[in-house]
Amino acid sequence: MEILEIFKELLTNTKGFLELFVSENGSLIYGLLFLIVFCETGLVVLPLLPGDSLLFTAGVLAGNPTNNLNVVLIIILLIAAALMGDNTNYFIGKFLAKKGEGAKLFGIFTIKKEYIQKTESFYEKHGSMAIIVARFVPIVRTFAPFVAGVGSMKYSRYITFCVIGAVLWVSVITLAGYFLGNIPWVQKNFEKIVLGIVFASVLPVIIGVIKSQLAAKK
Repeated sequence: MEILEIFKELLTNTKGFLELFVSENGSLIYGLLFLIVFCETGLVVLPLLPGDSLLFTAGVLAGNPTNNLNVVLIIILLIAAALMGDNTNYFIGKFLAKKGEGAKLFGIFTIKKEYIQKTESFYEKHGSMAIIVARFVPIVRTFAPFVAGVGSMKYSRYITFCVIGAVLWVSVITLAGYFLGNIPWVQKNFEKIVLGIVFASVLPVIIGVIKSQLAAKK
């Protein structure tokens, strides 16, 4: 299977893709889940990889005895993957910020002084809790560590809330899949539930954009 086909299947049929992978590769699923979560949280160029839906599906697979998966091990591994990804993103942002205005990441993202100022203002306004909240919002959770590194947030302050966010995010969504995923009604409406989880995660961003637009008009 070509890499683009793998990405397509992963994005459009997360449950089916992971079920097939488990049936063919068994415990190698642990490594695959770790890699996906690390890339989604740690590589600023891959924000569209599944996050919430992946965790929920992983919990569902662990809740099915035939798959012989350990949900505690999954949670521990994915918390570690999320933390490693966040730290990678944070220090990439820190590195580019030190290089100063005009620095580029992969020739795509250009660091400007106004970006750094806006980042600092954002964290001053919303506080470190923004790191925890961002963890539950797709795309935003990929960029939040990066912009925290670009700004002047101290690492000691950042890592505390980063750990709290990672533990809550992975544990809550994975355990929800583990305990609810094999209920007949949930299985029958699985795709709708996953879409609902994604929509609920993105909703704060949509509301924020609408508020910003209304404020700009005023």
